[in-house]
Amino acid sequence: MKISSQFDSGNIVVNSIENPNDIQLSIHKDNNSDFFQWFHFRLDSRRGQLHNLHIGGLEASAYPDGWENYQAVASYDRQTWLRLPTTYANGVLSIECEMECDQIYIAYFAPYSYERHLDLISLAQCHDICQVETLGQTVDQRDMTLIRVGEPAEGKKKIWITARQHPGETMAEWFVEGVLHKLLDDEDAHAAALLNKAVFYIVPNMNPDGSARGHLRTNAVGRNLNREWQSPCQTNSPEVFYVREKMLEVGLDMFLDIHGDEAIPYNFVAGCEGVPSYDARHQALEEAFKAAMHAATPEFQDVHGYDKDEPGQANLTVGAAWVGEQFKTLSYTVEMPFKDNIGLPDPDYGWSDRRSYSFGQDTLVAVLNVVDKL
Repeated sequence: MKISSQFDSGNIVVNSIENPNDIQLSIHKDNNSDFFQWFHFRLDSRRGQLHNLHIGGLEASAYPDGWENYQAVASYDRQTWLRLPTTYANGVLSIECEMECDQIYIAYFAPYSYERHLDLISLAQCHDICQVETLGQTVDQRDMTLIRVGEPAEGKKKIWITARQHPGETMAEWFVEGVLHKLLDDEDAHAAALLNKAVFYIVPNMNPDGSARGHLRTNAVGRNLNREWQSPCQTNSPEVFYVREKMLEVGLDMFLDIHGDEAIPYNFVAGCEGVPSYDARHQALEEAFKAAMHAATPEFQDVHGYDKDEPGQANLTVGAAWVGEQFKTLSYTVEMPFKDNIGLPDPDYGWSDRRSYSFGQDTLVAVLNVVDKL
């Protein structure tokens, strides 16, 4: 019996493995940070063996409320990720696993590997309507890649989508994969209509270093990128610095920043109500987009979510808030659950990579319904 995390996005600490029914584990913190929640490891055993794994110390994790009613995901082929029987009590997450093969991968959510990230970029660049640009390098010298979809022209709107500022929120890049596949489908009517009206600027992974390192929330030097937008620097937060500079260069008419929420078991959006320039036009755009999302997919709701900021009290270090204030336009954080969407529960898969992919495609339908208002 063996447990390994020596692979892309791997993260686990093995404290005791002698007893297959009492395997004791914990989670590495993000580098230079106290954040921890993401785990991803492989268990080698034998078919038919029953294991009980216990991940401890979670009362000090980034979001302890995220463990209530949560179920770990697992895969034998690294393609299909099912939920495992999971309970949480007194800071310990207990996972039950009966082996159907000799190896099983267990993770906080379906991983999105760096290799798949590179494959997605390569797929995009093979389409005539795409341009791939390297904006700069991360702290660990990985590329910050921007994908432009559509041909710029006078009157076309500029729509920006970014994902995985928080690297453990892998559902965000699954969402972007769905977006890109729909936009690049030359038989898709929604895509054709959108690309007549808009150009998309997409950053599939804002935090490739944290993703590869198995971080939950920060980059290689422990910076929470979604608190760096007011004054990013090339040394500690080059990821935000380069993307922000490109936004200022080309302009922006709409922004969606894609995330996952550990605790809230719903899909929702968080707007810019608290930015200093928020006005009636901004509110009308937000309401129009939420109405369009309701019409596009039953996966969306607007009852459960974050409390709205009071006027003038928005945190402008947050990406969506900085963009909303800087460009005076529609700017939303889109949140998906790590658990299940309990409005439409799925006991086998919960909220999943595939549902995130489909939610991205549904969101494009909503964008089409508001693009003329931008």
